Amino acid sequence: MPNLIHASTPLVLALLCAVSSDAAGAAGGIVFACAPQQSLQLRRAMTAYLRELGVERQLVTQTGTADGTLGYTLNSAADGTLELQRQYRIPDESLRLPLKNGKTRAVRTVAKKEILLALLQPGRLTRLHGAACTVAALREQVGLRQNIVAWSEELSWVWPDGELAYWNRQMWDRGTPLATVPLRRALLDAFLHQDRYRIGCYTAAKLVYAHAVLDYYVRVRKDSPKTALVRSRLLHDAEPLVGVEPPAMWDFESDFDAATRDVPGKLLRLNSGVAAGNFVPGDWVYLRNTDPLSAQKTGYEGSNAIYLGRGRFSDYYNDHRHSYTYAEKVDEVYQWRHGVFSRSRDAAKIVPLSEADIARLSQAPAEGGLLLDLRAIPYWFGYEDLPQLPPPRQLLTQSSAASD
Repeated sequence: MPNLIHASTPLVLALLCAVSSDAAGAAGGIVFACAPQQSLQLRRAMTAYLRELGVERQLVTQTGTADGTLGYTLNSAADGTLELQRQYRIPDESLRLPLKNGKTRAVRTVAKKEILLALLQPGRLTRLHGAACTVAALREQVGLRQNIVAWSEELSWVWPDGELAYWNRQMWDRGTPLATVPLRRALLDAFLHQDRYRIGCYTAAKLVYAHAVLDYYVRVRKDSPKTALVRSRLLHDAEPLVGVEPPAMWDFESDFDAATRDVPGKLLRLNSGVAAGNFVPGDWVYLRNTDPLSAQKTGYEGSNAIYLGRGRFSDYYNDHRHSYTYAEKVDEVYQWRHGVFSRSRDAAKIVPLSEADIARLSQAPAEGGLLLDLRAIPYWFGYEDLPQLPPPRQLLTQSSAASD
């Protein structure tokens, strides 16, 4: 099966991720690069899927070529994706997540419609071909991203604040599941007993992806082959929280090992060159603390955030009512250079930021901003050939310790 190709087009950010109208015609959205004989079936299936999610047909431009390429792009002013829910008045959806003793709880989370619209938005191209020439692949990716967001909604882990991490010792030996504990049980425990886990935001992000992806194929899809695939990749080196994302995500670090640049992630790949205002729910986003002094403080090197849709980003420690707006997340990272590590204790040190400041800080670090122009995104499991993982010993040395 050929690989899916993800690409992005640079858009100019202006004031909280609004982009110039010149980018409205830029390449973006979803493209099926398939055989001509598949075109009619894909058109019908895509029309049905848009109707199912309540996407009005006039909101989407459909293009086609004689060679079978079929494209779908959202008709928008290319204002990024942060305002999609408000702009299109999309209500949240409710999912049920497992609790202890077989019980479940309802969680309000991002709607599938918003995820699809974000994928259709100009500024990021998602190209499907080969085995992915089916709307079922798109439907599954949307569902997977929704499950990732749902498990990110109500988190209250303990922030280490420079201290050593700790884990529930009945399940984990630091960042490694006990050999006597099934992987799924160990991962779920971190969400059921959050007060027993003191972890940094890097580990928090990896926990979310490892658990949510496995949970999606075990519980939601009940897909045994894909469950086995995900589990085998996580346990490839007996360290499920090592190498979830490609090490190249951290190539800006001074100690980055160039020999690991082409090592793939277990569950995620990198989408580089993404427009500053373009976030799809379920994306892993990184804001880098570019201040050399405060970045030396453990835990304040940068912020690993998951985009939750609705203009919100993850809050792993319930410091901010379970989520941050984009401006709040940028402001949080920026204020560290002024010694603001507690909004209450260090309130006098806060330097207010204007909308223009937020726009400037939304550029890539090389351009004076904080936001990396890449996103770590889930593979399309079962619809592409996943890159082969290196021998376990090499994989163990390519990533930071899982307890970071």
